[in-house]
Amino acid sequence: MAKKILINGSEFEFEDNLTLIQALEVADVEVPRFCYHEKLSIAGNCRMCLVEVKGAPKPVASCHFSLSDLRPGPNGELPEVYTNTDTVHTARKGAMEFLLVNHPLDCPICDQGGECDLQDQALHYGINKSRYKENKRSVENKNIGPLVKTVMTRCIHCTRCVRFTSEVAGTEELGAIHRGENMEITTYLEKGMTSELQGNVIDLCPVGALTSKPYEFHARPWELNKTESIDVMDGIGSNIRIDSKGSEVMRIIPKYNEDINEEWISDKTRFIWDGLKSQRIDTPYIREDGKLKPVSWNTALDKITGLMKKIEPSKIGCIAGDMVTAEEMFLMKTLLDKIGCHNYDCRQDGSNLTNKYGRSSYIFNPTISGIEDADAIVIIGSNPRMESPVLNARIRKRWLTGQLKVYHIGEDYDLTYDYKHLGTTPESIDVNKMDLKDCNKIIWLVGDDVFLRDDGQDILSIVADCAQETSSIREDWNGLAILHKHASRVAGLDLGFLPKDSTYAAKHMADSNDIELMFLLDADEIKINNKYKVYIGSHGDRGASNADIILPGACYTEKNGFYMNTEGRLQQTNRAVFPPGDAKDNWRIILELSSRIKKSLKYKNLDEIRKDLKKNYPIFNNLNEIAKGEGSSLKILSNRENKPSDNKFINTISDYYLTNPITRSSRIMAECSMQKNNKEIING
Repeated sequence: MAKKILINGSEFEFEDNLTLIQALEVADVEVPRFCYHEKLSIAGNCRMCLVEVKGAPKPVASCHFSLSDLRPGPNGELPEVYTNTDTVHTARKGAMEFLLVNHPLDCPICDQGGECDLQDQALHYGINKSRYKENKRSVENKNIGPLVKTVMTRCIHCTRCVRFTSEVAGTEELGAIHRGENMEITTYLEKGMTSELQGNVIDLCPVGALTSKPYEFHARPWELNKTESIDVMDGIGSNIRIDSKGSEVMRIIPKYNEDINEEWISDKTRFIWDGLKSQRIDTPYIREDGKLKPVSWNTALDKITGLMKKIEPSKIGCIAGDMVTAEEMFLMKTLLDKIGCHNYDCRQDGSNLTNKYGRSSYIFNPTISGIEDADAIVIIGSNPRMESPVLNARIRKRWLTGQLKVYHIGEDYDLTYDYKHLGTTPESIDVNKMDLKDCNKIIWLVGDDVFLRDDGQDILSIVADCAQETSSIREDWNGLAILHKHASRVAGLDLGFLPKDSTYAAKHMADSNDIELMFLLDADEIKINNKYKVYIGSHGDRGASNADIILPGACYTEKNGFYMNTEGRLQQTNRAVFPPGDAKDNWRIILELSSRIKKSLKYKNLDEIRKDLKKNYPIFNNLNEIAKGEGSSLKILSNRENKPSDNKFINTISDYYLTNPITRSSRIMAECSMQKNNKEIING
């Protein structure tokens, strides 16, 4: 129902289910606030959002004053709201004075300086002297883990952090103790925070009470170069901003995108930046007498050229890793096809997921934002909290409305929301075990790890059957959802970076004597036993330590590249800093290699590569859009003969914080891992 009101003398019309602060935002009227946040419940603690309502005896807090509470004048006049009167200004100054009574005013040494809401608002509503002669209250700092630094004397009790941990993260680890001026925000039983989303309280804190512990005293906001990009730590492609200073990444913070990550990012996304500069490969290496020795680019490329000329194309293979761009896979595929080799695979984990049943068989068809429309979700062989904490928070958000039924098949986990556990084996995938008759939009979420099983395609076929049976695949809704853990997987499947013969899948090639020369494109999670191994990548991890020739490449913060997220949305990373030493973009390395073996791909720059990529694969034309798969192609999948085994579903993520070369190079992630596993953190 629409409601008309006057704001500062101008007439506006709104839906009457809005609060006053929301209506003022729609009307583009700025209102100061500390405790209010649109993604959290309303607390009404800070009183900075006071406005004057005509007829009200005193200023009202606009954050929890509903438009439906506004009353017309005695003669039917429209309700009037004022945000710029002397009364409002005086009321806000009074609220600010109370907030600053105990605040230490230590802006010069505070990491929040330059980005502090309290600092900004004090400019407008602060006073230049204090009327209080009493000693300021001091609060002891808390040790809540290796990620969040606390200076609790600065806390203004807005409770944003408390509401975030209980509502969004679902861990309820922060709360308030004592009363009145003795109130303190702390963790229960003085333990560290364990949520995979805890770093978001740093962004939420409007003062310097909660700041980034690893970033402490590193830089000031105005010193940083800011680059918008995307995250590649998991499959959803959270939108991020990379802040760099000189040649180093200083921090990573979220960029708002309602369709993907809203304004949250996982701790792995936020804090791996120290791993970007540790254990880096900055020069080519060749293994001689069992030891890796640094060489020039010419020497390394000549060695590879000699091997490629000597070895038959059918005995050459390539495995792409989990953080490779679409352009790199496109170039490598084009080069290998040109020499008559079709032994390439983007599934280094041994997955049997394929593209032969169409795009809708390997993407998250309901979309991430579509979770908020779902009325039931069946999670099969997945632990969303470990595989994609931000997506898991979206499921929790929908569950909190009371309009989502959750069923889970697989290992029993704490997913931060209640679910009905149906079993641990494929036989539990049975519509009759679920109460879905009143559900219109059902999501059948299948985890990546399902396809590491030999019967992965059989299980997918059973799920497709269930989806068809419950009308979950139709014109206006496709409920089949594959949750990918790896950033490069969907693009690899779109490009067909798959072997023509399944006997040449990644795991088979790695152990095959038929493959004499193996190229590893940032592939570190697979053990290779081939005769010659060439590693193209950024970190000295498992892939490099096993290689005979190493070519230093760029990681995701150092290159421009296309990625398809788990829902099939095309996104791109943007270069924030340059690779260290003699390292080069991976696409430049592949082009150089192609010219050396007289099979030049004739591209001069990234734009030319992308032009050809879009021509050959039109799906890469529309940035930030989802190219939907055809639901009709799933009928072929559901008509398969299925013989799933009775083996239990298992999750392969043994340590959330150490899943790729960058995280394993990060001291911050190592500390998180040790805390999670109750091990002692070694300082120094």
